Amino acid sequence: MAFEGGWPRATSNCLNRTGINVILDMWGGLIALAVLVVIGVPVVFAFAAAAALGLVFALGGVEPMINLLQQTALSGIKEYNFVVIPCFTVMGMLIAHCGAAGDLFNVVNRFLRGVPGRLAVATVGGNAIFAAVTGVGIAAAAAFSHVAYPAMRKSNYSRSFATGCIAGSSVLGLLIPPSVFMIVWAILTEQSVGKLFAAGVFPGIVLSLMYAVYCMVYAKLRPSAAPEDALAGEVVPLTRAQIGGAVGVGIMIVVTLGGIWLGYFTPTEGSAVGLVCAAILAVAKGMRWRGLFDAFVEAGRTVTPIMLLLMAATIYTKLIALNGIPQEVQAILESLGLGSGGTLLFMVAVWFVLGCMIDSISIMLLTVPIFWPLASELGMDPIVFALIGILVIEAGVLTPPFGIGVFVVKAAIPDRDILVSEIFLGATPYWILILLVAWLIYVWPPLATWLPSRL
Repeated sequence: MAFEGGWPRATSNCLNRTGINVILDMWGGLIALAVLVVIGVPVVFAFAAAAALGLVFALGGVEPMINLLQQTALSGIKEYNFVVIPCFTVMGMLIAHCGAAGDLFNVVNRFLRGVPGRLAVATVGGNAIFAAVTGVGIAAAAAFSHVAYPAMRKSNYSRSFATGCIAGSSVLGLLIPPSVFMIVWAILTEQSVGKLFAAGVFPGIVLSLMYAVYCMVYAKLRPSAAPEDALAGEVVPLTRAQIGGAVGVGIMIVVTLGGIWLGYFTPTEGSAVGLVCAAILAVAKGMRWRGLFDAFVEAGRTVTPIMLLLMAATIYTKLIALNGIPQEVQAILESLGLGSGGTLLFMVAVWFVLGCMIDSISIMLLTVPIFWPLASELGMDPIVFALIGILVIEAGVLTPPFGIGVFVVKAAIPDRDILVSEIFLGATPYWILILLVAWLIYVWPPLATWLPSRL
């Protein structure tokens, strides 16, 4: 078997095979991946095993497969740019653990007196700001479950509305930069991380405003589920520590994202600067070595599966490219006469269905290597396609039966009696609004493309 530029050539093998052999060459890895995921094998191991199996069929033996794995196993995570993932994740965990997330909630809540459902609106506002300093929704869901849920329950908010608001608004961190979703998407498609960050700003603001409007309208229509809280008539003064924590978060946003967009440093450098700022704020808030250690450990638990998935997905991507599966899928879709709009709708349907079964990062790693070449061939705007994909996959964080955002809230809230079904019911309007924003970007692309075009 010949090699050119480190890439094995399996063309001659494929030409000499027919029938079931061709199917195994082209689709054996994907079929194996689907079977492994369905029977409950952890996705990272399913990726690696399916890719290895597919490469055995594609390359005609075990030895060529091992040679290729040796070349590519670590190439997916050793890139300098990948440092942004752990850095932004640690930033979010430090802010959540030091109490700054609670400061954001209290400050926003203080300035919303007289607003219907103000505790829910404050949760949305606090999450939107918190999203600008962390790239993972898990940290937001955990932090606001401890801060916002007790306040809403004390004011007799229904459990479903309160938990649905926390779960729904926690996913803003997957759209508003710095988003780990955007980082992974940029890596898979070789796009600019900075431009994707910029693309998420206006859609993130629009989605946050839609969430806030929904909370206010719901509170007006269902006052029994979101009554005016008992403290509405009181003016609870903010402490200096709360103001300082909220201001500190604001400074981090300006320094980190402002520095990236103004060109003072790259996204990788910006993530390191933001991490230093987060550590300074955490220490200023009273966090000591034990708290810092716990934040780093929790961040490690979040980042490690992502990095392992990226490593396995690198091998999987090689299989996809080697077998020409994107071209095969494109030919199938062209034969159906769907056009660019119909093809995009097909992709959206696949993303949404997968979101009901597996986690969002895995969906991205599974589908983007196949869908991205199709979108490019059809002339779709890369920014628009990226934002639509991220939003639709983001909706899967809230949809049953997987809905990782819902299960994080269930695990974090102090109320042990609440049912997962109650949280899913309360979160339903939020993922509907996410899909609405994805549609708005499709019909009016400048919502996502205007700001990146100015950088």
